[in-house]
Amino acid sequence: MNPNDSDASRFTSATTDRRGERDLDLLLVHVARGDTEAFETVYDRLAGPVYGVIRRVLRDPSQSEEVTQEVLLEVWRTAARFDPAVGGAATWVMTIAHRRAIDRVRSTTAAADREHKTAEVHTPHDEVAEAVQASLDAERVRRCLDGLTDVQRESITLAYYGGYSYREVSDLLKVTLGAIKTRIRDGLIRMRDCLGVS
Repeated sequence: MNPNDSDASRFTSATTDRRGERDLDLLLVHVARGDTEAFETVYDRLAGPVYGVIRRVLRDPSQSEEVTQEVLLEVWRTAARFDPAVGGAATWVMTIAHRRAIDRVRSTTAAADREHKTAEVHTPHDEVAEAVQASLDAERVRRCLDGLTDVQRESITLAYYGGYSYREVSDLLKVTLGAIKTRIRDGLIRMRDCLGVS
């Protein structure tokens, strides 16, 4: 095969493409004037490529078909805005298609977010009720602490309210570590029974 033949075919193809673009530009100018036959030709030539652009963004075939129809309707309505001096007709239409596909994605995402927020159950925050409950709980704990022996109450108070370790409590009270552990364990069992915790 002659290498010049492939150059010639590329030149012919490029010339045909440019001619096709100019034809499409001219057709869109006619569409702007209300020429329905020109629009049918534009529709036939661009419906497939428009669908392809939209399908790559949306993935869903039925939504892609719907948005394709919306885009081509927009082309019919707004063809007067097309300016051949700014760019080609195909580029103009594909830009509309891409923008519409992105808008659909955003719209679908926003709708899903709204549904999710609506589905959430909002429980009103009642600070007064919580404060009363905390106060009642504290009173029950104090009452149960009062029911302990003095050595149990002292050991538990130092360990749980004073923040001391068992060894530190042992040193403070000058009692063996084993005795402190026993006092605290027995005291916590009595506290659990008093508070009704299983």
